[in-house]
Amino acid sequence: MVSSGNTALARNWYFNLVLQDVITEEQSDALAQLASFHDGRISLVESPERSWFTCSFEAGTLTQAIADALARFKDFPGVLVRSVELDPIALEYNEMVTPAVVRLPA
Repeated sequence: MVSSGNTALARNWYFNLVLQDVITEEQSDALAQLASFHDGRISLVESPERSWFTCSFEAGTLTQAIADALARFKDFPGVLVRSVELDPIALEYNEMVTPAVVRLPA
């Protein structure tokens, strides 16, 4: 048995993939045909100003989870991910909330 050397236990990681542009009607039609976006781990959310995917992926690290989610976009040409975001709820689910927060000056 060969070990990868990774002893981290897999767990669910929650994050958002924010797209560079709002999804077009053509892209929405193409998305409907991509099975990799319909397994319950990645879901499109849209508003008039932006589009993003909420994600819940099982992996040993957050980096691995993000890489797994981003790999799906190779089959979704023309759609670019602008950023990965962790909102306050995702931070809590990911157990990344700290007891002290330094606020930026207003």
